[in-house]
Amino acid sequence: MHGFIPPERFFPYLTWTEIEQMEDRENVVIVQPVGAIEQHGPHLPLVVDAAISVGVLGRALSLLGPDIPVYALPPLYYGKSNEHWHFPGTITLSAETLLGVIREMAGSIYRAGFRKLVLFNAHGGQPQVMQIAARDLHQEYGDLLVFPLFVWRVPNATGELLSAKELEYGIHGGEAETSLMLSLLPEQVRMERAVCEYPPAMPEGSLLSMEGALPFAWVTRELSRSGVLGDGTKGTREKGDRILQSLAQSWVKVLQEVYHFQQPGG
Repeated sequence: MHGFIPPERFFPYLTWTEIEQMEDRENVVIVQPVGAIEQHGPHLPLVVDAAISVGVLGRALSLLGPDIPVYALPPLYYGKSNEHWHFPGTITLSAETLLGVIREMAGSIYRAGFRKLVLFNAHGGQPQVMQIAARDLHQEYGDLLVFPLFVWRVPNATGELLSAKELEYGIHGGEAETSLMLSLLPEQVRMERAVCEYPPAMPEGSLLSMEGALPFAWVTRELSRSGVLGDGTKGTREKGDRILQSLAQSWVKVLQEVYHFQQPGG
């Protein structure tokens, strides 16, 4: 059941007595992988975001030294994916439901004596939900330190491997996600169906953008007929292996920092 997660790091394999006897529970890091079940074009399975969340975390935990106590919870497979619900197969929760699930999970973790929780999200449509959850949880449980983190927002090899256009617009089912899935779940990728489709360009000089500092709301079918935003045809296993390793190495550093973190002014 642990999948990509090293079994000794998989929280559900612990017993309640092992948790009760665990030393320094206040600094033990609990990680909640968060993904989505949503369309990723004709060539990638619905599980992309959940697979990336658990796959990257699992690789990072395999590299993390045994002196840093970190445990992974089972992934939250469903997320807030309503921007994709016009495409068959997408399963979405409302923001309110997702917030409620995270809140109740975190409450259980808190009652068990843990005080550091990472929300390890890989779905680009819900970083804001993670941030709201984290702030509300810290407000409710003053000594619970919550980190709303996004898998891709650490140094990684995509800057070396992808074009400037792909880095800006290849946000869904494009070169990076396709490559990473070829590394994680190659048998589930249908490369013969891969497409290249970019969203319509904004007017020259516009300060507005899809996901920049001044974004506008959109749903996927307005920007893409295939469901892809990017060039999936350029994905390769070699690129995916490099991206996976670079992400994992960066997340090792982040998890180490979380373990040693103390709230400023706390």
